[in-house]
Amino acid sequence: AARMDAPGELSLPEPGSQGSAAGDDIEIVVNVGGVRQVLYGDLLSQYPETRLAELINCLAGGYDTIFSLCDDYDPGKREFYFDRDPDAFKCVIEVYYFGEVHMRKGICPICFKNEMDFWKVDLKFLDDCCKSHLSEKREELEEIARRVQLILDDLGVDAAEGRWRRCQKCVWKFLEKPESSCPARVVAVLSFLLILVSSVVMCMGTIPELQVLDAEGNRVEHPTLENVETACIGWFTLEYLLRLFSSPNKLHFALSFMNIVDVLAILPFYVSLTLTHLGARMMELTNVQQAVQALRIMRIARIFKLARHSSGLQTLTYALKRSFKELGLLLMYLAVGIFVFSALGYTMEQSHPETLFKSIPQSFWWAIITMTTVGYGDIYPKTTLGKLNAAISFLCGVIAIALPIHPIINNFVRYYNKQRVLETAAKHELELMELNSTSAAEGKPGGSRSDLDTLPPEPAVPEVPSWGSRLKLSHSDTFIPLLTEEKHHRTRLQSCK
Repeated sequence: AARMDAPGELSLPEPGSQGSAAGDDIEIVVNVGGVRQVLYGDLLSQYPETRLAELINCLAGGYDTIFSLCDDYDPGKREFYFDRDPDAFKCVIEVYYFGEVHMRKGICPICFKNEMDFWKVDLKFLDDCCKSHLSEKREELEEIARRVQLILDDLGVDAAEGRWRRCQKCVWKFLEKPESSCPARVVAVLSFLLILVSSVVMCMGTIPELQVLDAEGNRVEHPTLENVETACIGWFTLEYLLRLFSSPNKLHFALSFMNIVDVLAILPFYVSLTLTHLGARMMELTNVQQAVQALRIMRIARIFKLARHSSGLQTLTYALKRSFKELGLLLMYLAVGIFVFSALGYTMEQSHPETLFKSIPQSFWWAIITMTTVGYGDIYPKTTLGKLNAAISFLCGVIAIALPIHPIINNFVRYYNKQRVLETAAKHELELMELNSTSAAEGKPGGSRSDLDTLPPEPAVPEVPSWGSRLKLSHSDTFIPLLTEEKHHRTRLQSCK
């Protein structure tokens, strides 16, 4: 039966006894990571499915039930020991007082989630702001795992794969991942230079001094420039076909945006070549051929393919993607200002006989170049009120443009730092995997257990009850001494042994 230790207060019954006490009056003493906490049954019984609530009736099941819930138990003081994080525990027990859990700053969200799972507190009690932080960390871990898996896929060789499959993977890695080898890096640089050469040739082909006259007296590109262009297109075609044939998922490859850009950069050349050599019957399609020739400028977009190998371009793209709200706010400010100041400018300039503001839609152009502080000077106010309206418009334009800039910069810096952290974490994960594999090859079971085996023997401790043999390993690998100032209390190391 429960024992009365103080007037009006009941302590826990002896382990294995069949007596029961009023659950609401029971006092539970827990020691988490060396921090002692006193809890009461009426508080814990609000959430009976949690680990702390299960401690109320665990003594009736004996020591087997006790050690299935805690790391150690002192029958003298009726105190439960848990080798867990005390800071996280202080946050978890808030659910009994406030009905929700807040994660304090400085605690790892993933570790805190593991602590909540250990104490059997559902994640639904976690506040929304903390849930968003946890989701962000989960995404980071998934990104690290994805990067590590990609590196392992590049390094690993499956002996069961056929020769064609291995060759396909080598070609794919050679063309898609310049960091995989020195020759792959050389090919990537060569492809980049050919993109620049093709773009320069396209621009130089429009200079009249570099053009020649054909048989009909029309100006056409110089034959040398055409030969250079043909060589570049041949390289782009070969590269695209090799990447297509070596792609693991050809449908996904063909529908990728950057690969569609590659096709649009190559296809107009072959369409133009086909139209040119079809014969005199098709010569009336000269205008169509010129339109196809104009599409060749699409190959300039191919330079954006290098964004996969440039963390700076990736960061810029992500920052703009995450800043759609700020960019939309900027456009809304500008749209309102353009409409207001163009209408005011048109109204104020109507009194001048030589006004340049013929209509409000025409005044939109003046408002745009004024609010963005460009000011071409092709249209300008001539009246005093019009000039005052122009001064107010470009001041408002400067303010409207400057307001959303700070959040966009913050998104850029945040994502850039995050990418660097993820890259470092992926490298550290690979180093740990290599270290573990080396330890396994040498026959070592692991760092923590080998350290335990080499520790000096513990000094003799007083005789303990027979239930000491039932001690189980802790849920943590960190050695945290509990109440070492009292010799009859077990330390974390003693509990492990």
